[in-house]
Amino acid sequence: MIDILLSLLILTGAVFTFIGSLGLARLRDFYTRLHGPTKATTLGVGCLLIASAVYFSVREEGVSLHEVLVTLFLFITAPVSAHLLAKAALHLKVHSLAPEPEQARNEEQIP
Repeated sequence: MIDILLSLLILTGAVFTFIGSLGLARLRDFYTRLHGPTKATTLGVGCLLIASAVYFSVREEGVSLHEVLVTLFLFITAPVSAHLLAKAALHLKVHSLAPEPEQARNEEQIP
């Protein structure tokens, strides 16, 4: 039973990590590329770390908290770093494929 749980967590983690990496490589501008590693890859690495924690908790005596602490640190730091990167890109006026809000509002008013 534990083997099925571990296999499911590892496969889920691998799929999410691959999708996040693919998004980082394939998306076209900085802001959309930022979502790949911060959303999908974080969830994928979290699944892999939880699988590792379950495996070593079952294999050895006691609970393996190292992986849980790394997962907690990852889930705290990834959104913060993504927010800081996005704010820095906005400050540097990095080009985006999405229209600016004022430009979009003016386009809606023109018939």
